[in-house]
Amino acid sequence: MLGEPEWDVAVIGAGPAGLAAAQAAASEGARVVVLERAEHPRYKTCGGGLLGSSLRLSTERLATVPVRDTITSLTFTLAGGREFTRTASEPLVSLVRRDEFDLAWCEAAEKAGAVVRSNSQVRALSQDADGVTVTLADGSAVTARVAIGADGSAGITSRHVGVVFEQQDLGLEVELAATAEDRERWRGRVLLDWGPFPGSYGWVFPKEDELTVGVIMEKGHGADTKRYLRDFVEQLGLSDRTVLRDSGHLTRCRAETSPVRAGRILVAGDAAGLLEPWTREGISYAIRSGLWAGEVAAKNQDLSAYDLKVTTELQPEMVAGRRLLGVFARHPSIVHTAMSSSLGWRAFSGFCRGDFSMAGALGRPTVRTALRLLGSRPVQVQPAAV
Repeated sequence: MLGEPEWDVAVIGAGPAGLAAAQAAASEGARVVVLERAEHPRYKTCGGGLLGSSLRLSTERLATVPVRDTITSLTFTLAGGREFTRTASEPLVSLVRRDEFDLAWCEAAEKAGAVVRSNSQVRALSQDADGVTVTLADGSAVTARVAIGADGSAGITSRHVGVVFEQQDLGLEVELAATAEDRERWRGRVLLDWGPFPGSYGWVFPKEDELTVGVIMEKGHGADTKRYLRDFVEQLGLSDRTVLRDSGHLTRCRAETSPVRAGRILVAGDAAGLLEPWTREGISYAIRSGLWAGEVAAKNQDLSAYDLKVTTELQPEMVAGRRLLGVFARHPSIVHTAMSSSLGWRAFSGFCRGDFSMAGALGRPTVRTALRLLGSRPVQVQPAAV
Protein backbone atom coordinates (compact mmCIF):
# COMPACT_ATOMS: atom_id res chain seq x y z
CA MET A 1 0.00 0.00 0.00
CA LEU A 2 1.39 3.39 -0.99
CA GLY A 3 0.62 6.39 1.20
CA GLU A 4 -1.79 6.92 4.06
CA PRO A 5 -5.00 4.83 3.98
CA GLU A 6 -8.10 6.86 3.22
CA TRP A 7 -10.03 5.33 6.13
CA ASP A 8 -9.25 3.93 9.54
CA VAL A 9 -11.89 1.21 9.26
CA ALA A 10 -13.69 -0.19 6.22
CA VAL A 11 -16.76 -2.28 7.02
CA ILE A 12 -18.01 -4.67 4.35
CA GLY A 13 -21.71 -5.39 4.70
CA ALA A 14 -24.46 -3.32 6.34
CA GLY A 15 -26.43 -5.79 8.43
CA PRO A 16 -26.53 -5.67 12.25
CA ALA A 17 -22.94 -6.92 12.62
CA GLY A 18 -21.44 -4.46 10.14
CA LEU A 19 -23.47 -1.47 11.27
CA ALA A 20 -22.81 -2.20 14.95
CA ALA A 21 -19.11 -2.32 14.10
CA ALA A 22 -19.35 0.95 12.17
CA GLN A 23 -21.28 2.67 14.94
CA ALA A 24 -18.81 1.50 17.59
CA ALA A 25 -15.72 2.46 15.60
CA ALA A 26 -17.07 5.85 14.57
CA SER A 27 -18.09 6.56 18.17
CA GLU A 28 -14.43 6.03 19.11
CA GLY A 29 -13.40 8.72 16.62
CA ALA A 30 -12.29 6.46 13.75
CA ARG A 31 -12.82 7.39 10.12
CA VAL A 32 -15.27 4.70 9.01
CA VAL A 33 -16.73 3.73 5.65
CA VAL A 34 -19.40 1.05 5.19
CA LEU A 35 -19.59 -0.74 1.84
CA GLU A 36 -23.02 -2.26 1.19
CA ARG A 37 -23.99 -4.01 -2.04
CA ALA A 38 -27.70 -3.12 -1.69
CA GLU A 39 -29.53 -0.06 -0.40
CA HIS A 40 -31.39 0.46 2.86
CA PRO A 41 -34.15 -0.24 3.61
CA ARG A 42 -34.02 -3.75 2.09
CA TYR A 43 -35.83 -6.97 2.89
CA LYS A 44 -33.89 -9.62 4.73
CA THR A 45 -34.98 -13.19 5.42
CA CYS A 46 -35.04 -13.42 9.19
CA GLY A 47 -37.40 -14.27 12.02
CA GLY A 48 -36.52 -10.92 13.54
CA GLY A 49 -36.54 -12.03 17.16
CA LEU A 50 -34.49 -9.87 19.54
CA LEU A 51 -33.43 -11.58 22.74
CA GLY A 52 -33.15 -9.42 25.83
CA SER A 53 -29.42 -8.91 25.29
CA SER A 54 -29.98 -7.69 21.71
CA LEU A 55 -32.73 -5.31 22.80
CA ARG A 56 -30.57 -3.84 25.56
CA LEU A 57 -27.61 -3.25 23.27
CA SER A 58 -29.85 -1.80 20.56
CA THR A 59 -31.62 0.49 23.02
CA GLU A 60 -28.24 1.89 24.09
CA ARG A 61 -27.16 2.65 20.52
CA LEU A 62 -30.30 3.43 18.51
CA ALA A 63 -32.57 6.45 18.64
CA THR A 64 -35.56 4.07 18.58
CA VAL A 65 -35.76 0.29 18.33
CA PRO A 66 -38.56 -0.42 15.80
CA VAL A 67 -40.30 -3.19 17.77
CA ARG A 68 -43.42 -4.59 16.13
CA ASP A 69 -44.50 -6.86 18.99
CA THR A 70 -43.34 -7.68 22.50
CA ILE A 71 -43.68 -11.34 23.41
CA THR A 72 -44.65 -12.52 26.89
CA SER A 73 -46.13 -15.95 25.98
CA LEU A 74 -44.58 -18.97 24.28
CA THR A 75 -46.63 -21.83 22.89
CA PHE A 76 -44.81 -25.15 22.41
CA THR A 77 -45.87 -28.05 20.21
CA LEU A 78 -44.23 -31.34 19.30
CA ALA A 79 -44.68 -32.09 15.59
CA GLY A 80 -47.93 -30.12 15.74
CA GLY A 81 -49.28 -31.85 18.86
CA ARG A 82 -49.07 -31.81 22.68
CA GLU A 83 -49.63 -28.05 22.76
CA PHE A 84 -49.13 -25.97 25.88
CA THR A 85 -48.44 -22.29 26.56
CA ARG A 86 -46.29 -20.63 29.21
CA THR A 87 -46.57 -16.94 30.07
CA ALA A 88 -43.94 -14.78 31.73
CA SER A 89 -44.38 -11.69 33.88
CA GLU A 90 -41.62 -9.92 31.93
CA PRO A 91 -41.03 -9.57 28.17
CA LEU A 92 -39.22 -12.52 26.62
CA VAL A 93 -38.55 -11.52 23.01
CA SER A 94 -39.07 -8.39 20.91
CA LEU A 95 -39.96 -8.81 17.25
CA VAL A 96 -38.72 -6.54 14.47
CA ARG A 97 -38.82 -6.42 10.71
CA ARG A 98 -35.28 -6.57 9.49
CA ASP A 99 -35.65 -3.79 6.92
CA GLU A 100 -36.69 -1.40 9.71
CA PHE A 101 -34.19 -2.73 12.25
CA ASP A 102 -31.21 -2.59 9.90
CA LEU A 103 -32.20 0.90 8.74
CA ALA A 104 -32.23 2.07 12.37
CA TRP A 105 -28.69 0.73 12.82
CA CYS A 106 -27.66 2.41 9.55
CA GLU A 107 -28.94 5.76 10.79
CA ALA A 108 -27.14 5.27 14.12
CA ALA A 109 -23.85 4.51 12.34
CA GLU A 110 -24.20 7.61 10.16
CA LYS A 111 -25.08 9.75 13.17
CA ALA A 112 -21.88 8.53 14.84
CA GLY A 113 -19.91 9.72 11.81
CA ALA A 114 -19.64 6.66 9.58
CA VAL A 115 -20.08 7.06 5.83
CA VAL A 116 -22.37 4.43 4.29
CA ARG A 117 -21.89 3.74 0.58
CA SER A 118 -24.79 1.81 -0.94
CA ASN A 119 -24.59 -0.22 -4.16
CA SER A 120 -20.92 -0.94 -3.49
CA GLN A 121 -20.16 -4.55 -4.36
CA VAL A 122 -16.79 -5.79 -3.10
CA ARG A 123 -14.83 -7.98 -5.52
CA ALA A 124 -11.42 -8.46 -3.94
CA LEU A 125 -9.35 -7.91 -0.82
CA SER A 126 -5.63 -7.57 -0.27
CA GLN A 127 -3.54 -6.45 2.68
CA ASP A 128 -0.02 -5.66 3.77
CA ALA A 129 1.62 -4.49 6.98
CA ASP A 130 0.10 -1.01 6.66
CA GLY A 131 -3.50 -1.69 5.74
CA VAL A 132 -6.16 -3.26 3.55
CA THR A 133 -7.17 -2.53 -0.03
CA VAL A 134 -10.79 -3.27 -0.95
CA THR A 135 -11.49 -3.46 -4.67
CA LEU A 136 -15.06 -2.77 -5.79
CA ALA A 137 -16.98 -4.11 -8.77
CA ASP A 138 -16.53 -0.84 -10.68
CA GLY A 139 -12.76 -1.18 -10.39
CA SER A 140 -12.29 1.53 -7.78
CA ALA A 141 -10.42 0.84 -4.55
CA VAL A 142 -10.95 1.75 -0.91
CA THR A 143 -7.99 1.70 1.50
CA ALA A 144 -8.19 1.37 5.27
CA ARG A 145 -5.99 0.46 8.19
CA VAL A 146 -8.41 -2.32 9.22
CA ALA A 147 -11.33 -4.04 7.47
CA ILE A 148 -14.29 -5.70 9.17
CA GLY A 149 -16.17 -8.31 7.17
CA ALA A 150 -19.90 -8.59 7.81
CA ASP A 151 -21.07 -9.73 4.39
CA GLY A 152 -22.53 -13.09 5.40
CA SER A 153 -21.23 -16.63 5.56
CA ALA A 154 -20.98 -16.86 1.76
CA GLY A 155 -19.25 -13.50 1.43
CA ILE A 156 -15.77 -12.66 0.24
CA THR A 157 -14.41 -11.76 3.68
CA SER A 158 -15.30 -15.13 5.19
CA ARG A 159 -13.39 -16.88 2.40
CA HIS A 160 -10.44 -14.53 2.74
CA VAL A 161 -10.11 -15.16 6.48
CA GLY A 162 -10.59 -18.90 6.00
CA VAL A 163 -13.63 -19.41 8.24
CA VAL A 164 -14.47 -23.12 8.57
CA PHE A 165 -18.14 -24.01 9.02
CA GLU A 166 -19.07 -27.07 11.05
CA GLN A 167 -22.87 -26.91 10.95
CA GLN A 168 -25.08 -25.83 8.04
CA ASP A 169 -28.85 -25.58 8.15
CA LEU A 170 -31.55 -24.59 5.69
CA GLY A 171 -34.26 -22.21 6.85
CA LEU A 172 -37.45 -21.55 4.87
CA GLU A 173 -39.90 -18.75 5.68
CA VAL A 174 -43.13 -17.24 4.45
CA GLU A 175 -44.44 -13.81 5.36
CA LEU A 176 -48.23 -14.03 5.52
CA ALA A 177 -50.76 -11.20 5.57
CA ALA A 178 -52.43 -11.34 8.98
CA THR A 179 -56.19 -11.01 9.30
CA ALA A 180 -57.81 -9.18 12.21
CA GLU A 181 -58.42 -12.57 13.82
CA ASP A 182 -54.74 -13.50 13.33
CA ARG A 183 -53.60 -10.32 15.03
CA GLU A 184 -55.82 -11.00 18.02
CA ARG A 185 -54.78 -14.66 18.18
CA TRP A 186 -51.04 -14.12 17.97
CA ARG A 187 -50.43 -10.73 19.59
CA GLY A 188 -47.80 -11.08 22.30
CA ARG A 189 -47.30 -14.78 21.63
CA VAL A 190 -44.78 -16.88 19.69
CA LEU A 191 -45.20 -20.54 18.76
CA LEU A 192 -42.27 -22.96 18.65
CA ASP A 193 -42.83 -26.40 17.15
CA TRP A 194 -40.25 -29.11 17.74
CA GLY A 195 -40.26 -30.64 14.29
CA PRO A 196 -40.66 -34.16 12.87
CA PHE A 197 -37.05 -34.38 11.62
CA PRO A 198 -33.95 -34.58 13.87
CA GLY A 199 -32.87 -31.12 15.01
CA SER A 200 -35.70 -29.34 13.21
CA TYR A 201 -38.13 -26.80 14.55
CA GLY A 202 -40.69 -24.29 13.29
CA TRP A 203 -41.91 -20.90 14.48
CA VAL A 204 -44.65 -18.30 14.20
CA PHE A 205 -43.58 -14.70 14.86
CA PRO A 206 -46.34 -12.03 14.80
CA LYS A 207 -45.46 -8.58 13.46
CA GLU A 208 -48.73 -6.65 13.52
CA ASP A 209 -50.16 -7.02 10.01
CA GLU A 210 -47.81 -9.90 9.09
CA LEU A 211 -47.00 -13.35 10.42
CA THR A 212 -43.54 -14.79 9.86
CA VAL A 213 -43.83 -18.57 9.66
CA GLY A 214 -40.69 -20.62 9.18
CA VAL A 215 -38.87 -23.89 9.71
CA ILE A 216 -35.23 -24.91 9.87
CA MET A 217 -33.32 -28.16 9.70
CA GLU A 218 -30.01 -29.63 8.61
CA LYS A 219 -28.90 -28.73 5.09
CA GLY A 220 -29.22 -31.51 2.52
CA HIS A 221 -32.89 -32.30 3.10
CA GLY A 222 -34.52 -29.67 0.93
CA ALA A 223 -37.61 -31.69 0.04
CA ASP A 224 -38.25 -32.57 3.69
CA THR A 225 -37.77 -28.95 4.74
CA LYS A 226 -40.31 -27.76 2.15
CA ARG A 227 -42.77 -30.44 3.22
CA TYR A 228 -42.37 -29.52 6.88
CA LEU A 229 -43.12 -25.85 6.12
CA ARG A 230 -46.14 -26.72 3.96
CA ASP A 231 -47.59 -29.07 6.58
CA PHE A 232 -46.82 -26.63 9.39
CA VAL A 233 -48.70 -23.77 7.70
CA GLU A 234 -51.63 -26.10 7.05
CA GLN A 235 -51.73 -27.33 10.67
CA LEU A 236 -51.85 -23.72 11.83
CA GLY A 237 -54.89 -23.03 9.65
CA LEU A 238 -52.99 -20.41 7.63
CA SER A 239 -52.96 -22.02 4.19
CA ASP A 240 -55.39 -19.51 2.72
CA ARG A 241 -53.48 -16.41 3.83
CA THR A 242 -51.90 -14.17 1.22
CA VAL A 243 -48.18 -14.88 0.87
CA LEU A 244 -46.36 -11.55 0.88
CA ARG A 245 -42.88 -13.05 0.54
CA ASP A 246 -41.30 -16.47 0.68
CA SER A 247 -37.61 -17.09 0.94
CA GLY A 248 -34.88 -19.40 2.14
CA HIS A 249 -31.45 -18.99 3.65
CA LEU A 250 -28.54 -21.06 4.92
CA THR A 251 -27.19 -20.61 8.41
CA ARG A 252 -23.58 -21.66 8.89
CA CYS A 253 -21.98 -22.19 12.28
CA ARG A 254 -18.21 -22.02 12.67
CA ALA A 255 -15.96 -24.82 13.85
CA GLU A 256 -14.38 -24.18 17.24
CA THR A 257 -10.86 -23.74 15.87
CA SER A 258 -11.94 -21.55 12.96
CA PRO A 259 -10.25 -18.14 12.73
CA VAL A 260 -12.17 -14.88 13.02
CA ARG A 261 -9.32 -12.74 11.74
CA ALA A 262 -6.56 -12.82 9.16
CA GLY A 263 -4.05 -10.05 9.71
CA ARG A 264 -5.89 -6.75 9.48
CA ILE A 265 -9.20 -8.27 8.36
CA LEU A 266 -11.72 -9.24 11.06
CA VAL A 267 -15.04 -11.02 10.46
CA ALA A 268 -18.17 -10.67 12.59
CA GLY A 269 -21.68 -12.09 12.74
CA ASP A 270 -22.64 -14.53 10.00
CA ALA A 271 -19.36 -13.92 8.16
CA ALA A 272 -17.58 -15.45 11.14
CA GLY A 273 -20.14 -18.24 11.55
CA LEU A 274 -21.21 -16.84 14.91
CA LEU A 275 -24.66 -17.99 15.99
CA GLU A 276 -26.31 -20.17 18.59
CA PRO A 277 -26.20 -23.74 17.20
CA TRP A 278 -29.44 -25.07 18.71
CA THR A 279 -31.88 -22.22 18.04
CA ARG A 280 -29.75 -20.81 15.18
CA GLU A 281 -30.26 -17.36 16.71
CA GLY A 282 -27.76 -14.96 15.22
CA ILE A 283 -28.76 -11.35 15.86
CA SER A 284 -27.34 -11.24 19.40
CA TYR A 285 -24.07 -12.75 18.15
CA ALA A 286 -23.97 -10.27 15.25
CA ILE A 287 -24.45 -7.21 17.43
CA ARG A 288 -21.98 -8.30 20.12
CA SER A 289 -19.24 -9.39 17.73
CA GLY A 290 -19.79 -6.30 15.59
CA LEU A 291 -19.43 -3.94 18.54
CA TRP A 292 -16.27 -5.73 19.71
CA ALA A 293 -14.75 -5.68 16.23
CA GLY A 294 -15.49 -1.99 15.81
CA GLU A 295 -14.05 -1.06 19.19
CA VAL A 296 -10.86 -3.08 18.64
CA ALA A 297 -10.40 -1.82 15.07
CA ALA A 298 -10.82 1.81 16.11
CA LYS A 299 -7.94 1.52 18.57
CA ASN A 300 -5.63 0.19 15.80
CA GLN A 301 -3.55 -1.69 18.36
CA ASP A 302 -3.50 -5.42 19.08
CA LEU A 303 -6.24 -6.84 16.84
CA SER A 304 -5.92 -10.25 18.51
CA ALA A 305 -7.99 -8.76 21.33
CA TYR A 306 -10.99 -9.44 19.09
CA ASP A 307 -10.05 -13.12 18.68
CA LEU A 308 -9.78 -13.42 22.45
CA LYS A 309 -13.15 -11.77 23.02
CA VAL A 310 -14.89 -14.23 20.70
CA THR A 311 -13.06 -17.20 22.22
CA THR A 312 -13.81 -16.34 25.82
CA GLU A 313 -17.35 -14.94 25.55
CA LEU A 314 -19.06 -16.55 22.56
CA GLN A 315 -17.32 -19.87 22.02
CA PRO A 316 -18.39 -21.45 25.35
CA GLU A 317 -22.01 -20.63 24.56
CA MET A 318 -21.69 -22.16 21.10
CA VAL A 319 -20.15 -25.34 22.53
CA ALA A 320 -23.06 -25.60 24.96
CA GLY A 321 -25.52 -25.00 22.14
CA ARG A 322 -24.04 -27.83 20.11
CA ARG A 323 -24.51 -30.22 23.02
CA LEU A 324 -28.11 -29.13 23.46
CA LEU A 325 -28.76 -29.51 19.74
CA GLY A 326 -27.44 -33.07 19.92
CA VAL A 327 -29.79 -33.90 22.81
CA PHE A 328 -32.71 -32.20 21.06
CA ALA A 329 -32.07 -34.08 17.80
CA ARG A 330 -32.16 -37.42 19.63
CA HIS A 331 -34.82 -36.68 22.24
CA PRO A 332 -37.23 -33.92 21.10
CA SER A 333 -40.00 -35.33 23.28
CA ILE A 334 -37.87 -34.98 26.41
CA VAL A 335 -36.98 -31.41 25.49
CA HIS A 336 -40.67 -30.67 24.92
CA THR A 337 -41.58 -32.10 28.31
CA ALA A 338 -38.77 -30.15 29.95
CA MET A 339 -40.27 -26.88 28.70
CA SER A 340 -43.43 -27.61 30.67
CA SER A 341 -41.46 -28.04 33.91
CA SER A 342 -40.62 -25.12 36.19
CA LEU A 343 -36.87 -25.72 35.82
CA GLY A 344 -36.99 -26.02 32.03
CA TRP A 345 -39.19 -22.96 31.66
CA ARG A 346 -36.99 -20.84 33.91
CA ALA A 347 -33.94 -21.82 31.88
CA PHE A 348 -35.51 -21.18 28.47
CA SER A 349 -37.22 -17.93 29.48
CA GLY A 350 -33.93 -16.80 31.01
CA PHE A 351 -32.20 -17.57 27.71
CA CYS A 352 -34.81 -15.47 25.88
CA ARG A 353 -34.37 -12.54 28.26
CA GLY A 354 -30.60 -12.78 27.86
CA ASP A 355 -29.82 -13.37 31.51
CA PHE A 356 -29.19 -17.13 31.39
CA SER A 357 -25.95 -18.76 30.28
CA MET A 358 -26.19 -22.14 28.57
CA ALA A 359 -22.50 -22.70 29.19
CA GLY A 360 -22.94 -21.96 32.88
CA ALA A 361 -25.93 -24.29 33.17
CA LEU A 362 -24.08 -27.15 31.49
CA GLY A 363 -21.33 -26.75 34.06
CA ARG A 364 -23.64 -27.78 36.90
CA PRO A 365 -23.14 -31.38 38.12
CA THR A 366 -26.83 -32.32 37.90
CA VAL A 367 -27.10 -31.02 34.35
CA ARG A 368 -23.89 -32.76 33.29
CA THR A 369 -25.21 -36.03 34.69
CA ALA A 370 -28.53 -35.65 32.90
CA LEU A 371 -26.81 -34.92 29.59
CA ARG A 372 -24.58 -37.97 29.93
CA LEU A 373 -27.62 -40.14 30.53
CA LEU A 374 -29.14 -38.70 27.34
CA GLY A 375 -26.03 -39.60 25.37
CA SER A 376 -24.39 -36.18 25.20
CA ARG A 377 -20.66 -36.08 25.79
CA PRO A 378 -18.83 -32.96 26.90
CA VAL A 379 -16.81 -31.20 24.22
CA GLN A 380 -13.32 -29.91 24.94
CA VAL A 381 -13.16 -26.26 23.95
CA GLN A 382 -10.16 -25.55 21.73
CA PRO A 383 -8.63 -22.10 21.36
CA ALA A 384 -9.36 -20.32 18.11
CA ALA A 385 -6.51 -19.74 15.71
CA VAL A 386 -4.83 -16.39 16.24
